[in-house]
Amino acid sequence: MRIELIETFLDLVATGNFNRTAERLGVTQSTISGRVQALERALGGRLFRRSRLGAELTPGGRRFEPHARMLQQEWTVAQRAVASGSELGRSLRLGIQQDLSGPLLGELVREIRRFLPASQLYIELDYSGQMCADLVTGALDFALIYTPQPHPDIHFHGVGEIPYHMVARDHRHFDELRAEDMIFGQFSPAFARAHRDMLPDLSDAILSVGMSGAMLALLQSVGGAGYVMKSRLGGIGEQGLVQVEGAPRITQPAYAAMHLRNRTSGMHRRLAQIAVRLIEQFD
Repeated sequence: MRIELIETFLDLVATGNFNRTAERLGVTQSTISGRVQALERALGGRLFRRSRLGAELTPGGRRFEPHARMLQQEWTVAQRAVASGSELGRSLRLGIQQDLSGPLLGELVREIRRFLPASQLYIELDYSGQMCADLVTGALDFALIYTPQPHPDIHFHGVGEIPYHMVARDHRHFDELRAEDMIFGQFSPAFARAHRDMLPDLSDAILSVGMSGAMLALLQSVGGAGYVMKSRLGGIGEQGLVQVEGAPRITQPAYAAMHLRNRTSGMHRRLAQIAVRLIEQFD
């Protein structure tokens, strides 16, 4: 089985459009059609029905979809196994939400080393959407994310909440702030909604950023006020910043994410337990 046939099938399921899938995969529409036909011949049945609305799955296509996702994931895992030249043991690929990496990464690696001393570790800092996509394909084994992306092949487990506090360079009290003073924290869609719900008059900012480290750097250089992770508050006085008195705290839920097939795995449950314990230290 050619893996590009599976990847084309799954992309076409996502887009529902031959032209759009051709653009996304960087090939011609005739190539997409040829791949679909080749897969249909191999399986002995039609997978898509074309209509004015696009490409719709046939009943056979719907039955094949979960198998296709599993084949794609197995192929990625197999590639990783063959490509790894290590004799130390299995490799473990972890994804971490970018804003969590600073305060969490070192402790997480130390904890994992304690119970998986022979494993190769690969750490990827990214945003939730890409990490969820990588879990589906098998490019990642486990991820700590802010925004679950619903998918039948991904299991999410809440591991705690991350507190964020407002800091500023030129303002000490919350009632001094105006909308033009704010740098908006785009740490996740949930955080942005909470910010707008709690601070509707301070959410129409012209500048926004998605990491606490970048927020601190901007506050130092251009002034204003914005939210940063509580663990970043230590030493802000040395940077000429203060915690804003009277400003509400905003909390961001965090989740352990893994492929559905791994939700009962002892290793993955241990990773989730480690995440819970580390995030408890944030508050």
